[in-house]
Amino acid sequence: MTDPSTDDNYEPSPYDFVADHVEMYLSSNGEEGSEFIGFPCIVLTTTGRRTGKTRRAPLIRIRDGDTYVVIASMGGQPTHPVWYLNLTADPGVVVQDMADTHRLRARTVDGDERDRLWKLATSVYPEYDEYQTRCDRQIPVVVLE
Repeated sequence: MTDPSTDDNYEPSPYDFVADHVEMYLSSNGEEGSEFIGFPCIVLTTTGRRTGKTRRAPLIRIRDGDTYVVIASMGGQPTHPVWYLNLTADPGVVVQDMADTHRLRARTVDGDERDRLWKLATSVYPEYDEYQTRCDRQIPVVVLE
């Protein structure tokens, strides 16, 4: 993965704390910034659905065997996070987990699979249950494989 400051197609998050975290994480291969909001994290790279720009977001690290699971909670806001909208338009993503990068494909899960993975996610980050009570939308659970 390239350093975000040298990637001409990279569009940093409009949220400074997110952009700063991504830069710190990627420039140190996760040696710095390995936690986001106090929990182990990965950096998810998507392609902007409207701009085609490279977009990156630090997300809580949840593993289900060999796959990654990400939760599109946006803190319980009424709308989906932009990274989720991006991966629904183009499911090809990159995950950086410390120094390791993985080219993966995203898919939103439902039914029993969603229920099982939601329980796994809340065992890692219990606040997801609280986030779900704050919004009317069902928070998407996404498998990256």
